[in-house]
Amino acid sequence: MLFAFSVAPTVSDTPDGSVSAAVAEAVRIVRESGLPNETTAMFTTVEGEWDECLAVIKRATEAVAAVSPRVSLVIKADIRPGHTGQLTEKVRRVEEHLGG
Repeated sequence: MLFAFSVAPTVSDTPDGSVSAAVAEAVRIVRESGLPNETTAMFTTVEGEWDECLAVIKRATEAVAAVSPRVSLVIKADIRPGHTGQLTEKVRRVEEHLGG
């Protein structure tokens, strides 16, 4: 299963409104989980089973909540039992169609 999520504080105490320090702590938790993952400008995607992925997303959200009284969390899931390695395979298949 793939879970793409975005978590961020809704309140920033930086002059420019940046939330990158809090987001970095969430990403650190994902990376330390050992699950396959990828971070882009808008989402972090993690691959694994329901319970392990949701536990990581919960810990990442709690890290952000530690620095903000309110947190925004968006989750999108691709539930496809019996398939692994989809973090890279889905992209590879699209690239194949593009002739890449």
